[in-house]
Amino acid sequence: MLRRRALPALRINPASRQAAGIPGITPTEEKDGNLPDIVNSGSLHEFLVNLHERYGPVVSFWFGRRLVVSLGTVDVLKQHINPNKTSDPFETMLKSLLRYQSDSGNMSENHMRKKLYENGVTNSLQSNFALLLKLSEELLDKWLAYPESQHVPLCQHMLGFAMKSVTQMVMGSTFEDEQEVIRFQKNHGTVWSEIGKGFLDGSLDKSTTRKKQYEDALMQLESILKKIIKERKGRNFSQHVFIDSLVQGNLNDQQILEDSMIFSLASCVITAKLCTWTICFLTTYEEVQKKLYEEIDQVFGKGPIIPEKIEELRYCRQVLCETVRTAKLTPVSARLQDIEGKIDTFIIPKETLVLYALGVVLQDPSTWSSPYKFDPERFDDESVMKTFSLLGFSGPQECPELRFAYMVTTVLLSVLVRRLHLLSVEGQVIETKYELVTSSKEEAWITVSKRY
Repeated sequence: MLRRRALPALRINPASRQAAGIPGITPTEEKDGNLPDIVNSGSLHEFLVNLHERYGPVVSFWFGRRLVVSLGTVDVLKQHINPNKTSDPFETMLKSLLRYQSDSGNMSENHMRKKLYENGVTNSLQSNFALLLKLSEELLDKWLAYPESQHVPLCQHMLGFAMKSVTQMVMGSTFEDEQEVIRFQKNHGTVWSEIGKGFLDGSLDKSTTRKKQYEDALMQLESILKKIIKERKGRNFSQHVFIDSLVQGNLNDQQILEDSMIFSLASCVITAKLCTWTICFLTTYEEVQKKLYEEIDQVFGKGPIIPEKIEELRYCRQVLCETVRTAKLTPVSARLQDIEGKIDTFIIPKETLVLYALGVVLQDPSTWSSPYKFDPERFDDESVMKTFSLLGFSGPQECPELRFAYMVTTVLLSVLVRRLHLLSVEGQVIETKYELVTSSKEEAWITVSKRY
């Protein structure tokens, strides 16, 4: 097992129940802080929506005995986001949930790791474009074979597609074996569900059975990664995968293991959910699907889908950005306050966990016109794109797992929309479940019909 580092706990002084006068709520219980309130709200995102509605853009609460400050508007986030920070806030949160060393290196080491990450994403996408196309076409062939009335389980198919794509592009040819993908998916599911829920609501530590299942699954994932890292060290493979970039960098085995674990865990889920939500919105908004089809047809015609032309799919990128915004794909990310800081008039003490309430910010009417409307064309406006980039959903601050997911989803949509009409199932209501990555509570069903 990896060495775990317990998160530094801040002691609650019963006399000072609020942090430096920051508006918010006092602990419901001394040991659990406001965990019971988070559970009662349904999710951390829904808890933060209520908290920001009541107390404004900067709020405080308690995760167990730990002080947390949440930021809920673009204006306050601008004061806190440091473009020179090399760690990604979504990954920071995942690392702390997995009890990995977060930001443990110095500035130049973290900068080097960020470059390795970026190169890893770029190189694995370039090297594996043909594989991505092949997996997308396999799914298309499956859907083309269905009778038009057949209901397609979208979440299930998108998770399967994402698992196959991500495991092969991140870890290599071991995952050409379907059984290896299934084994990985099972352990991944156990770990992801617990870091998405069990840690956040405190229930994992209260159940020894669940905790053992979680630790066993994590250990199995780690042993798979260790084996692959060992196999790929000092050797050249024709297929360059994400892990190769980390292995070739000047990282120790522990860092390679942590970084590849975070990337593979998050990429599978972000890719699956981005594919799922985008197709859901395309089935609901027929005019958006029509415009996307026209763009795909204009860019590729009857010719092959090639990487050089992918960048020309400008409207497709707007559809993906609007999907991330409307679905609130990653509703929360986090930073550890490494030195005492200030937001507005409030002092943020050192070691405070600072949450970015992105789900709140993404539907703030003072930032987005008609925030609940699905409107990809809002991204024609450069200032809207600039705000989106500031939040880490595009541009230089873009989360690497999301950049990976954007490309995978773009290729899949190019293959599917070119040949199929994607249709909604009448009367279906899709309810949302907010965890680390937003998903639907139950299966989302669609039907398909051939364009030609």
